[in-house]
Amino acid sequence: MSDIDILHRMISEKSKIQPSKRNTVTLTEANEKDSIVEISGIPSNSIIIKIDQFPPPEHFFSCIKGECKRADYAIIAESGKRKRILFIELKKTNDLEKEIILQFKGAECVMAYCKGIAEFFYDAKDLLKDFKPRFVAFYHTSIRKRKTRIHRKASKHNTPEKLLKIQWPKRMQYNQLVG
Repeated sequence: MSDIDILHRMISEKSKIQPSKRNTVTLTEANEKDSIVEISGIPSNSIIIKIDQFPPPEHFFSCIKGECKRADYAIIAESGKRKRILFIELKKTNDLEKEIILQFKGAECVMAYCKGIAEFFYDAKDLLKDFKPRFVAFYHTSIRKRKTRIHRKASKHNTPEKLLKIQWPKRMQYNQLVG
């Protein structure tokens, strides 16, 4: 069974989003119905997870270092030899970058938890081992009056600190986001 198949079995339907027949998905920020981003070109072998559905562990952790934060979504996809985990955070306005970095780190922790569940309950010891992470923050998601701007800190946005920032997004292509 592939890693994507295992994740489909593990993750509740309430926490997944199905792309349209045209391989497009519309992502919305929780409690902000006008804060949306449309991503097209999603590979057919993928799973889209609403990571912020994972309950914050505030009854277990003190949350003073940001350990209870999580990003909004993860798109885990396999397209040919390219395997990616695309972590996505949507912001209606401009937010502090350090807060978004903490959300991405929390999302990585959720995925690490999924790996642990897969190892102990699904006998999948190397789940997502070959998948490379990418981190994308969308800003000003409810304002469409300006041209989309992309800001890169590094050639690859493969750590939370090197996130790819996209302001005033309209319709984005999956391949633009995973690099």
